[in-house]
Amino acid sequence: MKILNFVRDRWAKIIPRGVFTIVNPAPLRGARPGVEYEAIIGLEIHVQLKTESKMFCSCSTEFGAPPNSQVCPVCLGLPGALPILNEKVVEQAAKAALVLNCDLLKVSSFDKKIYFYPDLPKGYQISQYYQPLARSGYVDIKVRNTRRKIRIRHLHMEEDVGKLVHGEGVSLVDFNRAGLPLIEIVTEPDIRSPEEAGEFLMRLQSNLRYAGVSECNMEEGSLRCDANVSLRPKGTHELYTKTEVKNMNSFKHVMKAIEYEIKRQKRSIEKGEKAVLHTRCWDPERGITVKMRGKALAPCTPHPDLGPVILEEGFIASLRSQLPELSLNRSERFIQQYGIPAPDASVLTSSKELADYYEECIEASSAFGDGSWELNKRIANWIMSELLRELKGKGIGIGACKLSPQALVEMIALIDRGTISGKMAKEVFVEMFETGKRASQIVKEKGLIQISDEETLTKIIERILKENPEVVEDYRKGKEKALGYLVGQVMRETEGRANPQIVNKLLKKRLK
Repeated sequence: MKILNFVRDRWAKIIPRGVFTIVNPAPLRGARPGVEYEAIIGLEIHVQLKTESKMFCSCSTEFGAPPNSQVCPVCLGLPGALPILNEKVVEQAAKAALVLNCDLLKVSSFDKKIYFYPDLPKGYQISQYYQPLARSGYVDIKVRNTRRKIRIRHLHMEEDVGKLVHGEGVSLVDFNRAGLPLIEIVTEPDIRSPEEAGEFLMRLQSNLRYAGVSECNMEEGSLRCDANVSLRPKGTHELYTKTEVKNMNSFKHVMKAIEYEIKRQKRSIEKGEKAVLHTRCWDPERGITVKMRGKALAPCTPHPDLGPVILEEGFIASLRSQLPELSLNRSERFIQQYGIPAPDASVLTSSKELADYYEECIEASSAFGDGSWELNKRIANWIMSELLRELKGKGIGIGACKLSPQALVEMIALIDRGTISGKMAKEVFVEMFETGKRASQIVKEKGLIQISDEETLTKIIERILKENPEVVEDYRKGKEKALGYLVGQVMRETEGRANPQIVNKLLKKRLK
């Protein structure tokens, strides 16, 4: 134990421990009359990096494989098996750090985080404690039209552990997840509400997806979040005793768990109970947090078999050149450049692929459109209503969509030319989505050309008016709904192929 303490003290002189630890928690005893309390929230997020093989071996990272089918002596921690660092992990982790505005450290190192648990085959986890990969980042969030920064304390690389599967009277371990490459992102306690926590997570997820470093899928466990929550009198600056909340597998659960924990801690303060540092579990069925265990730090020691990670300037510069325009900035640009409302811009930039699709549509529309904001809005409407509905119905992403941006824009052009009506376009759209055919081909095959010839429509209208004298009389008495009925009769007569604008114009002219 003396040797372990010596090692820890030696590293502590190089890296100040205060960088990694929150101010010593102080108890908050008894309610203070007239005092308003504020929530102090920090998040610890684990993100699985997008690589084909694990962090220190060549085992596959594919999700959903049979239990214990993607393991080897290295990730099982068998005697004599030595880890070899996957270079792709360093690249993805460094890119994640840059996209989160962190300062990359040119030298970082790996440590053994020692603790014993059934899902940890080696009896320790390879992580970065004393020298993390990056520090001092931030993520911009926007809540109620107010933009602010949530600071990131540090970002480090580490391996994942196995997964416990609990059944009736038995617990099993699946080690497929052991050794998967992770980054852990630790925020400063800058978050003040469940809403801000949810917005931060959504923005973080979006940024990492834009950078292509992770799928960030909470349902599959490639993004996991723990929340540290405490209360303090508003206007003070001390950090009080916190609780850590785990087992939240959706943004909605994170927000609900934090909301509950704030209320629970306030009740505890009002009762005069002493705050104790511990870990709690979110129970989504009951909508409450439940005490799990006390909180203790696992001892760490430098890993003897893994050398330092040294990042060269050329490598960092190359990664910087690959960084994309992030969702929040892109959303604000869409509002200014294309004149679409903020909610629409937020939806369209929710993923890089969807934002790229929209901009390809705008570029394609220049061949027939006038570049007006009205046209940009119509394109956005088709994407948000029809396209996203079909994608959701099929359970696929925009990358697997057969409908190209050029084909969608061509269909909108047919509406503008009067070749097809908006109602026909929805029928055409579904077939385009299913088959990938062009709108003009489908219109020709189905005979869906809209009737816009005024002479043809006038003959039909005359017949409809003769067959409905009572409705004509109602319209002349001021009943506007009568006009809609007559338009409907014409559309039925033409099997929906009559141009509704021209029908309205001709009917009004004839009725006068």
